[in-house]
Amino acid sequence: MNMKKWYLAMAVVLPGIAAADVVTDWTLVGAQAVVANGGRASMVDVAIAQAAVFDAVNAIDRRYQPYKVIPTSPARGASPEATAAAAAHRTLAGLLPGQAAALDAAYANSLANIPDGTAKTMGITLGEEVANAILALRANDGRNAVVPPYVFGSGPGVYQATTPFPPTGQPVNTFVPGITPMALLSGSQFRAYGPPGLTSAVYLRDLEETRRFGDVNSTVRTAEQTEIARFHTENPNLFWARNLGNFVASLNQGTSKNARAMALLIFAVADSSIACFDSKYTYNFWRPSTAIHETDASWTPVVSTPPHPEYPAAHGCATGAVVATMDELFDNQNVKFSFNSTVTGTTHTYYCPNDLLEEVANARVWGGMHFRNSVSHGAALGKSVARWNARHALQPRDKGRR
Repeated sequence: MNMKKWYLAMAVVLPGIAAADVVTDWTLVGAQAVVANGGRASMVDVAIAQAAVFDAVNAIDRRYQPYKVIPTSPARGASPEATAAAAAHRTLAGLLPGQAAALDAAYANSLANIPDGTAKTMGITLGEEVANAILALRANDGRNAVVPPYVFGSGPGVYQATTPFPPTGQPVNTFVPGITPMALLSGSQFRAYGPPGLTSAVYLRDLEETRRFGDVNSTVRTAEQTEIARFHTENPNLFWARNLGNFVASLNQGTSKNARAMALLIFAVADSSIACFDSKYTYNFWRPSTAIHETDASWTPVVSTPPHPEYPAAHGCATGAVVATMDELFDNQNVKFSFNSTVTGTTHTYYCPNDLLEEVANARVWGGMHFRNSVSHGAALGKSVARWNARHALQPRDKGRR
């Protein structure tokens, strides 16, 4: 790996959006509401709101094929900004009623920045109509389905509870595989191949690498590698919403293109999560801390192990999906961009999307949470999800326009 310095220390990480843009602002508002809500809320909720924003804004200029909804409210002359804010607010309020106060405050702030008049009124009506239709379509999508308690297995290679673990004694996101995806045909459509055998060269190589680099007392891991491991431990909902929002807003494409770009990016993260957890709870593979404790009870990972099965790596799934979506949106051009992390207070600059993917793969190994093969398989899964979504949803009406 080229270990040139691509990260810059910052005194303060600003959690807001780089450029004022109602679409990307509401992506972050949605992620904040999801995190505050806890429990069953996930990036799928943010993706549902993005779907409403896209269909509502797209009804104004009809640049793209609609996602699901063709509204009947008058659209010509409606304010795109008011339309986007109304669609996002109404959808998120319907999905997360416990966050109504914060959502209402954000909505009031959005509307205050839009001049009063017919365009604003039309936009609100249009956005709310689309939001209500999207909520109706997602009413029984599995987000609230009752799933049976997880039963742990036993023996080599089998997932076991790690320390620390939720007080419930249950791993997280067991309900996610049953959620209807945003664009995929099913959560199992791109199911991962499966983890390597415990006697295979791949597994033994990965086990040794994670043992050496992922131990909190490692003598081979550098300070830079430790920073990279910690950089990617921020809550993923907030990390992706803020950083992808900053990226899209910085492109200054306008509301319509921003709505499509954010929808495809957030759809990719949400659907790759559904697909990833389908694979995780199919294979139920053990974490490095469990495997390494078989021979070294003192080994401790740099970063706390997330409470769900190891294979494939969820960060690999999401990052592969983001990278492939960027490639689809920008015709495989090299796109330079920067992400920040509230955990480390630093910013990393990437000179192409694959730089991000390479860094995440290293981060999960150097943090001691994953085996490298699991990140690679997760990335492959995420890329398959993203390519499918980008080629089957939100297509330009004129194939020459993006």
